[in-house]
Amino acid sequence: MAPLTDLDEHALKELIANELGAVRDRSLGLTTGALDVDELTSQVSPLMSPLVWDLAHVGNYEELWLLREAAGIDPMRPEIDTLYDAFEHPRAERPSLPLLPPDEARAYIGTVRAKVLDSLSRVRFRDDDPLTAGGFVYGMVVQHEHQHDETMLATHQLRKGTPALLDPPDGALSAHDGSLPAEVLIEAGPFEMGTSDDPWAYDNERSAHIVDLPAYYLDTTPVTNRAYIAFVEAGGYDDPRWWHPQGWEWRNAKGRRAPGFWTREGGQWLRRRFGRTEPLPLDEPVQHVSFYEADAYARWAGKRLPTEAEWEKAARWDPDAQRSRRFPWGDAYEEGRANLGQQRLRPAPVGSFPGGASAYGVHQMLGDVWEWTSSDFTPYPGFTSFPYKEYSEVFFGPDYKVLRGGSWATHPLAVRGTFRNWDYPIRRQIFTGFRCARDAMETR
Repeated sequence: MAPLTDLDEHALKELIANELGAVRDRSLGLTTGALDVDELTSQVSPLMSPLVWDLAHVGNYEELWLLREAAGIDPMRPEIDTLYDAFEHPRAERPSLPLLPPDEARAYIGTVRAKVLDSLSRVRFRDDDPLTAGGFVYGMVVQHEHQHDETMLATHQLRKGTPALLDPPDGALSAHDGSLPAEVLIEAGPFEMGTSDDPWAYDNERSAHIVDLPAYYLDTTPVTNRAYIAFVEAGGYDDPRWWHPQGWEWRNAKGRRAPGFWTREGGQWLRRRFGRTEPLPLDEPVQHVSFYEADAYARWAGKRLPTEAEWEKAARWDPDAQRSRRFPWGDAYEEGRANLGQQRLRPAPVGSFPGGASAYGVHQMLGDVWEWTSSDFTPYPGFTSFPYKEYSEVFFGPDYKVLRGGSWATHPLAVRGTFRNWDYPIRRQIFTGFRCARDAMETR
């Protein structure tokens, strides 16, 4: 995919139409098939919405931004706006709301989409209008729906009963042969963090600014299930030395003894994945761990979690060209360089995508698992909220930790080297993992 800045308005609108179609196919695929009406309207966990809420919500969001705001079209269903306002009703309340039933939700979002495509040719992308410049508002809506698709995948992972998702066919992938170094040195010096010119970047990714970091080491690959088992079996969950005090309190209150969805039977570690129980793949990145679990492992291993600045420098900075890239491998997205976009319903073995390594030789920084960092979610210098405070600004502060890099469930349009995700440090129903860092001055 060529950089968005290389496309004229006609080509950009063609791309937008195609991506709107692709993301809708994905959304419908996650809410049809083996799922009946009861499964679409019920709630599998207070942490998640009923799937039918997500389905209608993406259509309501699209109507608000692409029909009312961008095209100036009168509201279609203003009476449902509050039902699908994520800030009006927390997830735990949503099953009790008078939500659109599945067939009506599909009809509603289909009508919204038809009107969006019909009006797309008439909307002008004006450089003096930040909402439409570079097609920003359309990119925002496409990314928003992909983000909800990833949320729906987390709902599928939590649901019980007959499996509703099948593994797509994919080629065999193998872990690296042991030739990769365990960690990579990132030399001291400044780099450009964030972006000022990516047309579809969110407000919290802006603006580009220089950050000067001391030298540090970063793990070449994410921490694997094999490595994490060593922490578990060494009694890592039973030793408060490794745990943040709030993490130790969480571990005790919840009785956590292993990552989410892990079980142990007859001396073998197993995991439940989308309704199926299978042997734990040792060479895959560990996933479904909270920030506190990742932090405890890092301390046990004599390391720490990277800051988000350290993560981004290792992912984006090209020390030879003295510039930051959009992706670890370059400025254009290329298939086959990362495990993104629901190509498979699991992380890939570490070392599977050597062509996706960063300029420093750090692997799998995009895709596979979201990676916890040690950083709180805070604004960059010069931050301006756009186009609404509830996307980023209301979440700034010490309550949320930053995650980077996307997962196997993240679509390429919804992640890049500057993209910032955030969540509570106790969350682990999402597809989260981590890698470790350490100061370069340390000896081992």
